[in-house]
Amino acid sequence: MTSRLHLDKHQASTTGLTISRRTRYASMKKIACALTLALCLGFTGSALAQGAATTVQGNDEKLAVTFRETRAAAERGEAAAQNSLGEMYAEGRGITRDIAQAVTWFRKAADQGYAEAQFNLGLVYDNGLGVAQDDAQALAWYRKAAEQGYAEAQFNLGVMYDNGQGIAQDDAQALAWYRKAAEQGYAKAQFNLAVMYDNGQGIAQDDAQALAWYRKAAEQGYAKAQFNLAAMYDNGQGVAQDDVQAVHWYRKAADQGNAVAQTSLGWAYLNGRGIARDDAQAVAWFRKAADQGFAPAQSNLGVMYKNSRGVARDDTQAVNWYRKAADQGFAPAQSNLAGMYEDGRGVAQDDAQAANWYRKAADQGEVNGQYNLGVMYREGRGVAKDDAQAVYWSRKAADQGDADGQYNLGLMYANGHGVAQDDAQAVVWLRKAADQRHARAQSKLGLMYANGRGVARNDAQAVGWFFKAAEQGDASAQYLLGVMYREGRSVTQSDARAAALFRKAADQGDADAQDALRKMVASSRDLSKQPR
Repeated sequence: MTSRLHLDKHQASTTGLTISRRTRYASMKKIACALTLALCLGFTGSALAQGAATTVQGNDEKLAVTFRETRAAAERGEAAAQNSLGEMYAEGRGITRDIAQAVTWFRKAADQGYAEAQFNLGLVYDNGLGVAQDDAQALAWYRKAAEQGYAEAQFNLGVMYDNGQGIAQDDAQALAWYRKAAEQGYAKAQFNLAVMYDNGQGIAQDDAQALAWYRKAAEQGYAKAQFNLAAMYDNGQGVAQDDVQAVHWYRKAADQGNAVAQTSLGWAYLNGRGIARDDAQAVAWFRKAADQGFAPAQSNLGVMYKNSRGVARDDTQAVNWYRKAADQGFAPAQSNLAGMYEDGRGVAQDDAQAANWYRKAADQGEVNGQYNLGVMYREGRGVAKDDAQAVYWSRKAADQGDADGQYNLGLMYANGHGVAQDDAQAVVWLRKAADQRHARAQSKLGLMYANGRGVARNDAQAVGWFFKAAEQGDASAQYLLGVMYREGRSVTQSDARAAALFRKAADQGDADAQDALRKMVASSRDLSKQPR
């Protein structure tokens, strides 16, 4: 699923390079499916995995009576009572918490074939509670319970096969045990089974099956499944695209505190997808996720503060939230924080810090960091000027399809900066950017055609590209197109049209256009100046 880049793409021109300090929102799509299945684990059935504090509940007479009665039944050899007694020791209910005693009683019940006790004994070995951690023993006891149809044991056995924990990794076995638990209605198993269908892990990829199992778990209130079901509606994966349904399921997960869903719900409010646009609500949901330490939400909250969306502009707060996310290694936030240092917003202007944070983002493959680091090397800001490094980082961004990076790389080939001069390569990269409607690249590509650099001279192609850029308001293209009209190159000669185009460019401060316009006013003769 693709991330969406939005907002704050302000540009300036220095030595022909485009500078773009682009602020990036983080859009969360199917994050749960990108996580390892181990993160879906949440052992249930016993408090053993929760690490409850040691307490004495004996002053509660009812609990004390229950404990005595349970112990008496356990000592008579009743397996259910032995398991319950183990849980009371494990949780400190009616007695001082004692994990060793819990293990003793779980074992007594497990040895009688009591499935829940076998599962609990698997848990203590799995987590090293009261016994040495032992994957083989955990696996053995989970299997005993699972083979009796105990759903939670089937799920945990599936997880162990999935992760290769205590046994060789085996997707087919993981799938089989997840299915057994899922068919009993166990939500976590339904979710993991859906993930395997979603990713084609151990089985042919099947969006319809993934959707069906996500829905089963989601309808039981399982937040991760609600999120992934929302994402499938959001992306039209296995179901007709439906923003309203996406928001419905994001909200269910978000209301349970799922940070990824809260971020996605904030995104929906921000963009008015499936719900009325509401920047204040976007801020509220981003904040809920950010307060849980979720880096993408922290970065997005920073963007909201920076751009006065749903909250008063506060550059200090923007920097604060960017930094929280950046310190977690979240690359878009690192790039955004670099931009604040570069601009001196919310922090003292510091090119060295800007370059440092751009590099952190760039090293993770974040395209804005790569592009901006290339610009800093080209201009020698925060780092020693180095055209070769500028080419290196511009190429990294360009290879990811970044139009600004493609444009800059094209210019560097055209000018022989940091790379051997090569007009043909310049045309290749300029065309890539131009095809993405990059106005300056369109203008420069037109000029290459007008002058026959890297391509055969072709005035019709030149005019076509000048038109595309001029329609986007590019002053250089307006001037160059004016020259083509003034000289009648592949267009019908027209001083009036030339003058109109020169005026548009001149109004934007283009010096060549201003000079051409002055000369046209002073003389009725056409100028002989050729396209640059």
